[in-house]
Amino acid sequence: MVRVQKIPLNQIRRPLPRTNDQEKVKALMASIAEIGQQEPIDVLEVEGQYYGFSGCHRYEACQRLGQETILAKIRKAPKSVLQMHMA
Repeated sequence: MVRVQKIPLNQIRRPLPRTNDQEKVKALMASIAEIGQQEPIDVLEVEGQYYGFSGCHRYEACQRLGQETILAKIRKAPKSVLQMHMA
């Protein structure tokens, strides 16, 4: 089951480091500032903790804009699914 809601940015763990295209982040910042976030990021919820593996540019754009929350598609998953994402 997937639900879409705003969650606090500071509650999302991003265990895999990514290098973002800063021009894309700046463009997203301008878009989000003007019309809001249109596409949610995908988040796994494992034992009450949120883990993000995609939406890196949107995540950074919202962070740099000083937003406290981000729109996310949340999918509950067991630890085994989290481990597959970490491999």
